[in-house]
Amino acid sequence: MSQSITTKELAKRVVNREQTLILDVRNTDEFDDWKIEGDSVEVINEPYFNLLDGIDPVAEKLNKDQEIIVVCAKGGSSKMVTEMMEEEGFTNVYDLEGGMKAWSEHLEPMKIADLNDGGSLYQFVRLGKGCLSYMVVSGNEAAVIDPNRMTDIYERFAEEKGVAIKHTVDTHLHADHISGGRLLAEKAGGTYHLPPKDAGDVTFDYAPLEEGHDVTIGNTTIKVQPLYSPGHTIGSTSLIIDDQYLLTGDILFVKSIGRPDLAGKAEDWVGDLRETLYSRYKELSDDLVVLPAHYSFVEELSDDGSVKARLGDLYQRNEGLQVDDEQAFRTMVTENLPPQPNEYENIRQTNMGNMNPEDEKQREMEIGPNRCAVHG
Repeated sequence: MSQSITTKELAKRVVNREQTLILDVRNTDEFDDWKIEGDSVEVINEPYFNLLDGIDPVAEKLNKDQEIIVVCAKGGSSKMVTEMMEEEGFTNVYDLEGGMKAWSEHLEPMKIADLNDGGSLYQFVRLGKGCLSYMVVSGNEAAVIDPNRMTDIYERFAEEKGVAIKHTVDTHLHADHISGGRLLAEKAGGTYHLPPKDAGDVTFDYAPLEEGHDVTIGNTTIKVQPLYSPGHTIGSTSLIIDDQYLLTGDILFVKSIGRPDLAGKAEDWVGDLRETLYSRYKELSDDLVVLPAHYSFVEELSDDGSVKARLGDLYQRNEGLQVDDEQAFRTMVTENLPPQPNEYENIRQTNMGNMNPEDEKQREMEIGPNRCAVHG
């Protein structure tokens, strides 16, 4: 009987920077596109079909007593490889339950702060996808911001905290993952908020997320201010919480800036992106803590596993904020766009309510890394 490890156990290791050796047995093209990453993670790729006749191709690269976690797409092939390795005398080998499919859906909650009026702010890190979502808890109420489609995770967390989810918010219409905002609001009997300029083609009712329309959770007021902040989408809207935390959506990240092309409008929206980053955000306090909706690099994780940075520090070190010449900025943005996310147009249509794929299809649509950033 082979040993296995859960995504939760693996996530704790990645966050705690524990030395971890992974044998990934997916095809090389899948591996090259997307893999488990971490500061102390070493990954070896050996496709499963190379191991059908025995584990010789990897045996010489590995010690029989070292701990090895075997990973595949869905958990079947890794279990077989794990059993083969055990038969060959490997004593400390585990397969990852559910494979990369399960890894893609794991959310690791992190407490960011206690708020001034007794509330709390939490960040949910989706390590396998680079998505970041948030929950504000205050009194007996909660708001969830940029939630992923795995809504049961937020429901369980709210239940543990003894609070009711009264609001869900999307800072913009997402194109790289399916939002859980509308579903979570329906299940909890709460209100779903979306920027109206991103909602032109939606098929459902929503509360407009607009400047001047603050959202109150328990004793905490979320200021939607200045902070119409277009550039990633035409409706992108930032949130200020407790006068201390700036939720930037996909406009500004710790090591990069948002891409303006996921609705086919790169040339049109790059000017908006510059205006938001170089003017609107500049007017804000340097001491605001930036909490983005995504991260792209393992190095963006803080020592505690969260993703955050002081706004003033980002103006010193984020290369996307260092380009004074407007034409040079336009060139940097439009020439450094990564491949567009898998099925991004179908994801946008799903988030607008124009498509309603089965759960399994939704999982497939999201497979792969997030690609929301410009990498100069």
